[in-house]
Amino acid sequence: MADWVDFNAVKAAVTMEMVLTHYQIKLGKTNATYLRGKCPLPMHTGDSENSLGVNTQKNAWACHVTSCVAGRDGKKGGNVLDFVAVMEGCSIRDAALKLQNWFNVEANNERPKDYVPSRDRPKGNSQLVAKKKDEPTVATLSDEKSDDEAVNPPLEFELKSIDSSHPYFKRRGVKEETAKHFGAGFFHGRGSMHGRVVFPVHNEIGELIGYAGRAVDDEMAEKEGKYKTPFHKSLVLFNLHRVLETKSREIIVGEGFFGTMKIFQAGFPNVVAVMGSSLSDEQEQLLVENFDRVVIIGDGDDSGRAFARDASERLTRKMFVRVVDLPDNVQPDKLSSEQIQKLLAFM
Repeated sequence: MADWVDFNAVKAAVTMEMVLTHYQIKLGKTNATYLRGKCPLPMHTGDSENSLGVNTQKNAWACHVTSCVAGRDGKKGGNVLDFVAVMEGCSIRDAALKLQNWFNVEANNERPKDYVPSRDRPKGNSQLVAKKKDEPTVATLSDEKSDDEAVNPPLEFELKSIDSSHPYFKRRGVKEETAKHFGAGFFHGRGSMHGRVVFPVHNEIGELIGYAGRAVDDEMAEKEGKYKTPFHKSLVLFNLHRVLETKSREIIVGEGFFGTMKIFQAGFPNVVAVMGSSLSDEQEQLLVENFDRVVIIGDGDDSGRAFARDASERLTRKMFVRVVDLPDNVQPDKLSSEQIQKLLAFM
């Protein structure tokens, strides 16, 4: 038996749609690239009808139901190999061999002469860098990738020692339960995010792709920067994966993390953030594919109004757009729930 399997060749040849058909699993189509339906994984319990999400463009899947995640050692999703391995109760290698057999994949299973085991590869060029002992540091992205090649691979770890009850949230008007809902908190662990408030960021199918860290004092902000975002934020929208679970066709789009949490706290769960002051092409596509109506709420400054104006002009031809115009020097994260509710009373 061959001792090496070309996983990349198998993943390139077999789509999640092919695997779903093999298992006779039928999911509903929510948009051009996203499927959703009942999770068939053996460890899944409960009556959730739409817990399994599949991104056909990225050939990835995810299920966030607690029983399902716990049964997979905390993993929320993966690729076609991961899916088959869970369904069959086998290793990733055996899953690849099964897929080769099921779909007649032509893959060379002879170990390449220049193959180097992952344990022996240089660590400096790895796109994800994490400590082997204790708590991992936050991932860093390689600068060698061009914008066209930019990707956000799922993180292989989750940060611990995150405190959602930290006084900084109260100072910003965010309740502890709101911070917990978003998985946000003050990070006491080691690494580049130490001493910052961190926000877990996921892609649209719910895979954790990174943490954004916000300095909690002016000294840190001046020395190290107010925010650290060691991932390609232009490829994702903060909180989108949760909004998609609501099946709402209307979305509120703002700029930052705290604005998103304050709007959510005011009773509007269908809110996302671009994590900056501009809407990227990839973010525009995510909005157009998943929603019919968008409410844009930028900060009440020059950059916020430029963001709202640009986003409105680009999206108006493709969906219904409404812009909330804030007074000078007013930001959503500075408003009370009552003030936000008045601004969005038309929703």
